[in-house]
Amino acid sequence: MPVSRMSALDGPFIAADVGGTHVRIALVRPTGLATQPVAVLAYQKYLNADFASLVDIVQAFLATLGSQAGVRAAVIASAGYALEDGTVITNNLPWPLSLAALGQRLGLQQVQLVNDFEAVAHAAAQVDASHLIQLSGPREAAVPGPSLILGPGTGLGAAVWIPHQPRAVVLATEAGQAALAVGNALEMEVLRQLLKDREHVPVEHALSGPGLMNLYRALAAVNGQSPVCQQPDQVTAAALSGSEALAVQTLSMFCGLLGSTVGDMALLYGAQGGVYLAGGILPALRDYLPDSPFVPRLLNKGSMRQALQRIPVKVVEHGQLGVIGAASWFIGQPVSYKNL
Repeated sequence: MPVSRMSALDGPFIAADVGGTHVRIALVRPTGLATQPVAVLAYQKYLNADFASLVDIVQAFLATLGSQAGVRAAVIASAGYALEDGTVITNNLPWPLSLAALGQRLGLQQVQLVNDFEAVAHAAAQVDASHLIQLSGPREAAVPGPSLILGPGTGLGAAVWIPHQPRAVVLATEAGQAALAVGNALEMEVLRQLLKDREHVPVEHALSGPGLMNLYRALAAVNGQSPVCQQPDQVTAAALSGSEALAVQTLSMFCGLLGSTVGDMALLYGAQGGVYLAGGILPALRDYLPDSPFVPRLLNKGSMRQALQRIPVKVVEHGQLGVIGAASWFIGQPVSYKNL
């Protein structure tokens, strides 16, 4: 029989942020407070490659709690599209994702899916100033309006938060699949190199962890060099230490393309309320981004430069942002969910 939303949220529930590399998972409960609707009771981070499925990860997390008694619901934040049979179409996970299997194997009454960056959008307003790094624009928006939440991780996610009463509206997007736009001769050469292997080069093919490697290898080919680094974190480390010129060039290009893309999307979505950057790559770049080509390329939009200067652009540093946002979304849903 159908289970009401209220009955499933009488006690704690599971909130998981499922990325291409890691799963961040928490036991949470509603607080009843408008400003901070979620309390995190327990939190863990797991490496996807260590497990055969999301079910195994959730079971491992529940085992750390000693008992799963009282947990009757879960919300999953992930990039993907849920089908009617409970499976999810997704590009970046190492194993299939099935909401139905999760609910059945764990005995849950409700399991819901929310887009990962839609979840982050629901949490961004709850992050205090200590978790923010200012990159551009004023600290507060000059006028109220939509906010853009965007970030590179295993892919590139984006969502738009639109203020509205009685509750905000969040638009999930597939902005990472839009075509990559370049802005100088060297980037054009890199794009030509990337087009040798595919007919369509999406934004996330350059602006993501794998995308950083794609840029690195393409630049190596353009320069007639042999790549040394084999992983994105190696490229980042070599660039930040200045130990390899190719890595330095790659990270500079990455930040320039990111700034240009953020500027484009801010204009496309009318993000007068601000831009929040959140993604797995960004914490390592917190000291590099402010003096990188990011801001100059963000503002390099011709007559729209002055408009972009009025938009606050910030990096969000909050490891639990996805789970808090997913839980906030789940609590705020106005309708009942079907029983799995």
